[in-house]
Amino acid sequence: MLNFLVNPHALHGGNATLIDKIEKRLKESGVQYHIFKSEHEGGIGKYARSLSAAGQTKFIAVGGDGTLNEMLSNLVEPSACEIGLIPAGTGNDFAAAAGIPKGIKALKYILEGESSYVDYIECGPGHRSINIVGLGMDVDILQRRLNAQAAGKKMSYYAALRASLKEYKGLKISVTVNGETRECNTMIAAVCNGSQFGGGLRICPMAKITDGKLGLVLVDYPEKHILRELFALLRGKLLKRKIAHYIECTEVHIVPETLQSIQYDGEIYPSGSLHARVISGKLRMFRG
Repeated sequence: MLNFLVNPHALHGGNATLIDKIEKRLKESGVQYHIFKSEHEGGIGKYARSLSAAGQTKFIAVGGDGTLNEMLSNLVEPSACEIGLIPAGTGNDFAAAAGIPKGIKALKYILEGESSYVDYIECGPGHRSINIVGLGMDVDILQRRLNAQAAGKKMSYYAALRASLKEYKGLKISVTVNGETRECNTMIAAVCNGSQFGGGLRICPMAKITDGKLGLVLVDYPEKHILRELFALLRGKLLKRKIAHYIECTEVHIVPETLQSIQYDGEIYPSGSLHARVISGKLRMFRG
């Protein structure tokens, strides 16, 4: 049984008929399936949790990185499951890392292909990440947009970026990785399984989703020329800058000086610290 967990918010514009196309193709193939549409916040997680607890093992997220994250984070035992993704979000960053095409074309991998192992990041009770988890200025920008949305206002990414540039002065953190602890004032701290976030920003181009390793990217907060560093990020060349540091690892512990929000594949939650470790050879996924 294929269980499709659908985020209706992702089905806008050109995606409005996506579910109809999926159902048509599924009926033609003769496979057994069920489609669950989330009608409220947390609905994807509720379905993933209850269905996996009842013994279901095949789950397909229809949406973006956040939908995939919510599904994965609520599976009772990921090692017993096969997952898939029909990318229908705005960023679809993990889909790019996994070689999954956007929209209905992704269904081919689920119906005709075989699942294979993919790494993910375990971050403690209730939180997993399959792409990138971290904290810093990127989270500050996301939080500003969410705050504006909660107040009934619209704020573009670039408006939030401008506001963050004026007010964000770095984040003091303690990082323990590979047996060493360091203190730093960071602009971005990202633990990467995938290579990009923010809708195509290649923060860790060398990351691979099947190598059993994580890429820790620490970016020192620059005292000047911050726009120059941000442009390097936009061009996928941040790791060539002196302020950026790449550390290969399997586990990392990050403790911020003050309570901060942490993003898990673009989903933001308040947290006192981040403890992330790679899980390899346990979860299977239908992918390119």
